[in-house]
Amino acid sequence: MKRMKKITFVRLKLSKTNHLLCKARLNGTAAVLLIDTGASSSCIHSALQEQFNLEINGKSFDAAGAGEGKMKATQTKKCALHLGRHRMEGLAFVLLDLTHVNQTLLTQGAHPVDGILGADFFIQNKVVIDYGKRKLIL
Repeated sequence: MKRMKKITFVRLKLSKTNHLLCKARLNGTAAVLLIDTGASSSCIHSALQEQFNLEINGKSFDAAGAGEGKMKATQTKKCALHLGRHRMEGLAFVLLDLTHVNQTLLTQGAHPVDGILGADFFIQNKVVIDYGKRKLIL
C-alpha cells in the first residue's frame, strides 16, 4: 500500500510592498525569504554566506536578474532548509548580491530579506501557493 505524503502548511506574510515572505531556518539559522515564482533559482544574499554556513560548490558565473544586468553568482553546496515543520535536505542556493533588492525594499518602507525562494524550489517540492490564505502547501 502506498503511503500518503504528509502535507505541511507554511504561513506567509504580506510585506508593505505586497511581496509574500516566509520565515525559514537555513542550516539552523533564522532567515526571511521572499517568495518569487519568477526567479528561476533560489538565492541567498552573498554577504550572508558565513552567517548561514553555506559552502561554495564550483566557480563563479554570470547571472542575469531583473533590472541589474549580469551579476557574479556562485552555487552553494546542498544544505538544510526548514519551513515550518517541513525539513528539506539537498537544496542548493545561488549566492547573489541582493543589495539592490534590499535597498529597494527599504526605500518603500519594507524590511530587507535574506534570500529568495525561486521556481527551482517550487518545482522540486511541488509547492502550491494559497494566496488567499497566505500559505505555502508542501
